[in-house]
Order: sequence, then structure tokens, then C-alpha cells
Amino acid sequence: MALEEPDIQGEGGGGPPVAPTPHPIEERLERLAELREEAMHAGSDAAVKRQHDRGKLTARERIEKLLDPDSFVELDMLARHRAHGFGIENNRPLTDGVITGWGTIDGRKVFLFSQDFTVFGGALGEVFAEKIHKVMDLAESVGAPFIGLNDGAGARIQEGVVSLASYGGIFFRNVKASGVIPQISVVLGPCAGGAVYSPAMTDFIFMVKGTSHMFITGPDVVKTVTGEDVTQEELGGAMTHATKSGVATFVADDEDSCLQQVRYLLSFLPSNNLEDPPYFEPDDDPNRSCDGIVALIPDAPNKPYDMKKVIAEVVDDGDFFEVQSLWAMNIVCGYARIDGHVVGIVGNQPQVLAGCLDIEAAEKAARFVRTCDAFNVPLVTFVDVPGFLPGTNQEYGGIIRHGAKLLYAYCEATVPRIQIVTRKAYGGAYVVMNSKSIGADLAFAWPSSEVAVMGPDAAVNLIFRKEIAGSPDPLERRAELIEDYTERFANPYSAAERGYVDDVIDPRDTRKVLVESLNMLRTKKEKLPQRKHGNVPL
Repeated sequence: MALEEPDIQGEGGGGPPVAPTPHPIEERLERLAELREEAMHAGSDAAVKRQHDRGKLTARERIEKLLDPDSFVELDMLARHRAHGFGIENNRPLTDGVITGWGTIDGRKVFLFSQDFTVFGGALGEVFAEKIHKVMDLAESVGAPFIGLNDGAGARIQEGVVSLASYGGIFFRNVKASGVIPQISVVLGPCAGGAVYSPAMTDFIFMVKGTSHMFITGPDVVKTVTGEDVTQEELGGAMTHATKSGVATFVADDEDSCLQQVRYLLSFLPSNNLEDPPYFEPDDDPNRSCDGIVALIPDAPNKPYDMKKVIAEVVDDGDFFEVQSLWAMNIVCGYARIDGHVVGIVGNQPQVLAGCLDIEAAEKAARFVRTCDAFNVPLVTFVDVPGFLPGTNQEYGGIIRHGAKLLYAYCEATVPRIQIVTRKAYGGAYVVMNSKSIGADLAFAWPSSEVAVMGPDAAVNLIFRKEIAGSPDPLERRAELIEDYTERFANPYSAAERGYVDDVIDPRDTRKVLVESLNMLRTKKEKLPQRKHGNVPL
């Protein structure tokens, strides 16, 4: 017996089909899609327009430009604040004003937050901070760089002391991750009050001319308290911090180039303190002769030259990524590659203050040396230093204490350390600049170098003062003594005899010598004494 077909058309077979009942999950997926769309456009169209009119990108646009395409994975997209009072409970946008998550840069994992100025002006509240805490903890636990894109109005006043305590949680994590993972702060708008201390504790700070501002107290408070009339740009603009305070590590003309610089910086850094920096197969011949160096070093010992040109002659493809290039310019610091391997380079700059060490130069170089040591970047130091900068300003400002910071930084560094003396290496400043006596693995000198307690003129004036004064022709006798002192001491050979210099080399062989030396030192291991930590002369 055949089974009858069910009558799905209704009685008589002529009725309309019955619409299937939607599955409950479809409704929920639609709701999820609506919420995600709302989160993607948390700021109003007017707020986005104002952001663009100021020459600034939105928080999501910045992430897109910074990370590899389609690599961003967002966390806490659906977070909302839970505060009450002052009417804030009636305005609960998704994301709560900050976008957090992870992605890749050149295929390498990074974690980040991006403050959204179009939502509450990027002001930090409890949930906002919890999102940042979460992503910072993840970055440290998996060993990946952490990047903060800052563009916010500081603490959310409506949430009161909760906002201040929330900042503390960020600061605590900054310190916990310090020296463990690279931390990079990118200031792309206002960053004031307590908010400035998180960037200050990170390894690098990027700023953009005209749109980035950092200060503890704003122009209005400054005028009220001190009577000074100062603009935001003068008080805490990018160029102020790049040239006067040294707070800004890098300065860019616009946000696009700033974010590209962040990507470039990461190519010189490992993901964490247990890894080595990325290696790239070099196109530059490791045995290449540095013929251009000979013409760079002048015959006269007091004539300036550009140390950056010397560095460019030695490193791969002449590519030198300078750090704090507009502050303390009497010393040069930056990253480069030699035979494809990353190195940190420190060099005195004879074009500025004759290459003397002063308070700012010592701080700048000390910070750079410690950063390199924390992240396994070998150090190459080019020395042309006539001494510490004299004067009451330096002494009253604490050159003894600040100079000791650089000495301490070199002494505690365990990465491979090589010194190249190019010309003057006088007195205590020579010792501080990564000499053999404070732990340099290898030290080389050019024939043009002078390793001595002080310059010939000053030495003769001190040693032979009475003899010169009592001679029939003091000027002639002084000239004879200077010539004799120069011949005997103003050269690298006394230091080489004692082993303070491992070899005197042809300047044209500098690249080849560095390649061989760094290859030999690549397996260097140094065991530190057990202690909680040293006491840096801060």
C-alpha cells in the first residue's frame, strides 16, 4: 500500500506556502552583528569629522595603518562602562573609548591599545583601564611587544578616584613588563596629567609635530600658578620634547610616517628579552673596505667631523636609525645592522660641543645602553671624547651623578661590547665610554687616536709649569714640550702596549674587524651575581 504525500499546500492544495519559523540562533546572530556594527562606529559622525579636521586619524584607522592587513584580533569590543552619576549612566557606548587586541607587524605578533578620542574624548575610566590591563597581561605572558596609541583627555572625571586607581594598574604593569618585552608609546593627541607617566616608563615614545602634546599641567594651570603665558605647543609639543626635555624618542611629520617608523623600529628589536633581534640576510659585503673613512677624519686634532658619516660607512647599506636625534646631539645613539645582525651604536659627536660628555648626553646614552642590554642588542661604541663638559652649570646640575649613570649602564651590560677609538680618548670620559677597564670585550683604536689622561696642551701646562716659567723663551719651550708629549703619549700605542687596546687597526678595516668580532662574541655568556637589583645613581 503506497503512503500518501502530506498536503503541504493546505486543504485543496491551492493555498500559499507556510513560511518556515526562523531559527532562534539567526535572531541572535543578527543582534550580534548589530552590536558589532555599533561598536565599529562608537563615535558620532560629527566627532569623527572633528578628528579628521584636526589632521588626526581615528583609533581604528591607526590600527589598520600600523598592523599587517587583516591581522587585527579585537578584544572586549562589547565592553561598556558601569559608572553612575553626572548623567554618564545615560551614555554607555560600546568599546568604552579604547580599542584593544593583537595583530602582526611584518608577521610578528604584537599587542596594542588605541585610545578613541571620538568617545568621551578618550578619557580613561574603570572599564577602559580594565581592557588595557587585560591586553598588557597577555602581552607579557606570551612575550610579545606592546604598543600604546595615546590620544585621550586623561582621567574620566565622572568616575572620580576610580580613574586614578585604574591608571595605577597600568603603571604597575609598565614596570612589571620593563626589560621583558619592548614597550612603545605613540602619542597622537593630548596626553596630560597622570596619563603621561605610562609613556614615560615605556622604552620608546613617538610624537607627531603639531598634534601631539604631553605635559603634567596644562597652559591654563601654568599661567594661574606661575604667571607664565605659554601655548600647548610650546609647553609640551613634539619639538619641545624632542629638543628640550628629551622625552620624545622619535618625532614624525604626520601620523602615517609615525606609524611606519614604529614598524621600522620593531625590525631592530626582539619580541622579548629571551630572544635575539631579527636577522636579515645582508646585501652588503661583510669584508667591504670602508675607504670613505680616511677622508672623514681631519688631520688637525681640534677640527670637527660628523661621527654619523663614520657610522654610515661601517654599517650595512649605510642605514642608521638614530634615537633622540634632536636632543643631546653631542652624543649619537641608534640602531643599525652589521652583516645582517642588529647592533646598538653609541658615538661622540665632534660637531657638537667637541663631543664632550655633559648631563644630557650621559642620560641619553645611559638609557640607550640599558635598553640594548635588556633586549640582547650588542653595543658598538665609537669614541672621540675630549672629556666632560666643564662649568658651574654642569657641576651644580649634578654632572657627577648623571655621568655615573652612563658609567653604571656600561658596567652592568652583559651583551657583546666593542669599543672603537677614532681620535681623542681623554681622562675619565674615555673610561666611561665603554673602555676595557669597565668590561668592554674588545677595544680597537685607529692610528689617529690619542688615549691619554688629557690633551697635550693641558698636560704640559700642568706638568711643566715651573720649567716653562723659568725658561728664557717660555713659548718656545712650551711648544717643544707639547711636541715631545704628543709624540710619546698622544697616540694609541701606549694603551696597546698595556693591553687597554686590543689592536690598532686601519680605519678602512673597521667593518671587517667588527664583523669578525661580533661573530666571535655571539655566544658570549656572563653570569651576574645574585641580588635583587643594583642601585642606579638616578
